[in-house]
Amino acid sequence: MRKFLVVLDDSRECLNAMRFAAMRAAKTGGGVAILSVIEPDEFNHWIGVGDIMREEARERIEAHYEVFAKWMRDRQGVDPELVIREGDPVTEILGQVNDDPSIGVLVLGAAADKKGPGPLVNQMTRSSGSLPIPLTIVPGDMSKERLEAIT
Repeated sequence: MRKFLVVLDDSRECLNAMRFAAMRAAKTGGGVAILSVIEPDEFNHWIGVGDIMREEARERIEAHYEVFAKWMRDRQGVDPELVIREGDPVTEILGQVNDDPSIGVLVLGAAADKKGPGPLVNQMTRSSGSLPIPLTIVPGDMSKERLEAIT
C-alpha cells in the first residue's frame, strides 16, 4: 500500500496538509504516515531536565496526533500511523522516506505568508530534484471545499 507522508508540527498550514493526505489516501486506497520531528536543540539542558522535556514533547505530539487521527478515521476511513523522530527536520524526513519503502508521496503545507512558504518547504523544495518520491505542497489557506474538489 502506498502511503502519504505528512509532517505534523505547530504550523497552521499543517492542517491542510493533513486533510489533503487523508483525502488522497481515502480515494486511492492508500495510507497516511504522520511524522513529527523533535529537534535536539530543544533539550540542551541538564541531562535529567532534557529527558523530562523530551518526554513532554512526545506527549504533546501524541495528543496533537490523536486529534488528526480521529478525524482521519471518522471522516476518511484512514487509520494513520505516527512516527516520531529526533534530529534535524529535513534529515529526519529524508531518513523516514528512505527507511519506509511504502511511502510514495511527501505532503507539506505551505504558509500563506508574504515571507514565503515556510522554512521546511523552502528546504525541501531545494532538494526536491533528488527526492526519491514526489513532493506535494498544499497551500495553507486553501478552503476545505477546494481541497475536496481537487483530491
